[in-house]
Amino acid sequence: MRSTQLDERLVRRLYERARAEQWNLPIDVLAEALRASAARAFGPQGAAPHELVSYLESLHLEDLAVACACAEGSEQAWEHFVREHRPILYRAADALDPSGGARELADSLYGDLFGLTDRHTARQSLFRYFHGRSSLATWLRSVLAQRHVDRLRTRRRMEPLPGEDDARIEAPPARSDPDHLDHVGLVERALRQAVNRLEARDRLRLAGYYAHDLTLAEVGRLLGEHEATASRHLARTRKTLRKDVEQLLRDEGLSQTQIDECLASVLNDPGTMDLAKTLTTEEVGKKSTADRSLGMGGGGRRGHEA
Repeated sequence: MRSTQLDERLVRRLYERARAEQWNLPIDVLAEALRASAARAFGPQGAAPHELVSYLESLHLEDLAVACACAEGSEQAWEHFVREHRPILYRAADALDPSGGARELADSLYGDLFGLTDRHTARQSLFRYFHGRSSLATWLRSVLAQRHVDRLRTRRRMEPLPGEDDARIEAPPARSDPDHLDHVGLVERALRQAVNRLEARDRLRLAGYYAHDLTLAEVGRLLGEHEATASRHLARTRKTLRKDVEQLLRDEGLSQTQIDECLASVLNDPGTMDLAKTLTTEEVGKKSTADRSLGMGGGGRRGHEA
C-alpha cells in the first residue's frame, strides 16, 4: 500500500531527531511539513511504507525544524537563523557579485522568509517552500542565485538594442512618460503622508536603515531590539507604507491601473524625489543622538556590514 500518511510514532521519533523542542515547535506543525515534503517527493501516488520512512529519515530534519519555527514566528529560532545563516547569504551574494550589488537581494530575502500578515492575510513565509531535501544553507544559496539571475534578465530586457546608442547620443534625452513629473509629485506627497502616520519607532527604524545607511544590527541597537526583530519590523512597515500610499492615491481619484502605472513610473525614475528627506524630516535630532551613542561618525551601510 502506497501513501504519505505518517505514523504517530514515526513523527515523534523525527521530532526528537530534529531537536524541534528547543524552538517550542508544535509537533503537528513539523508533522505537516513532513507530509508536505513527502507529497512533493512522491506525488499523488504516494510511497511504500519503507520508502516513506527512508525518505523522511534522509531529510535535513534540524534545518526543517528551524525553518518551521521561523515561519511560525519564533523569536529564538529567528535569532539562530540570522546568526547562523546571514554570513552564508552574504558570502553567496559576494560570490555572485563581488561589487556588493547582490547583498541587497540577500537583505530583501529576510522579509520574504519571515512572511507578512495583516487582518485579512495569513502569514505566507518563503520558508513554506523549504522541504528539507537539501540543507537550509544550500536552499538559501539557490534562492538567492535564482533571484540574481531574474534581476539580470530583467536588466537585459531594458538594455538598448544594437544601434540605439548612436541615436541616443544624437537626440536630446526625453522622458517616455509625459505624466512623469505629475506621478513623482503624487507619490512623494502620498509617501510623506503615509510616513507621518507611522509610529515614531517605525519612522526612526526606516530613517536609520534607508536614509542614514545604518546596518540592521545598528538599527537594532538604536531601538533596543534584536537584529532579526528590526528586519521583521522593516518588512512589515514597507508593506504598510505601500498599502497606505496606494490608498492615498486611490483617494486622489486614481484607478488601480493608474496607481500601478504611477508607481512603476516613479520606481523607474524618481526624478527630484528625495526619499532621505521624506524619512528624516522628524528624525534628524534622533539620528545625531544615535550616531553618538553608536560611536559612529559617518559612512554608509555597506561599510558597516560584516
